[in-house]
Amino acid sequence: MSAAPIKVCAVADLSVDQGLRVTSVSPPLAIFLTSDGTVHVLDDMCTHQNAALTDGWVDDCIVECPLHMSRFDLRTGEVDASPALLPVRVHRAEIVDGEVWVTLSEQAPNLPPGVRVHS
Repeated sequence: MSAAPIKVCAVADLSVDQGLRVTSVSPPLAIFLTSDGTVHVLDDMCTHQNAALTDGWVDDCIVECPLHMSRFDLRTGEVDASPALLPVRVHRAEIVDGEVWVTLSEQAPNLPPGVRVHS
């Protein structure tokens, strides 16, 4: 059974290629709106070290961590550049009446060393 979608923000709250951090879940979520109008949602934590991806830079569906420049694909969470080795978890986003609804992944998050999820 999959998790119920949760409303995380309005599309109007998003700016193209800038992350919005949502802390109502753990680990926090990073919401990104790309220039093609697509909303991407992933865990807002680099898998290499504890840094918020929403503080990073977005270019062509890739977000770069502000700490050590690991890069992740917004669509898949896969690592595009080291030092990160593990992908970041992605979540399914849907826009309904101008609001962003997210179905959280049932996969365990790939957290950096020493970081735990709060329930």
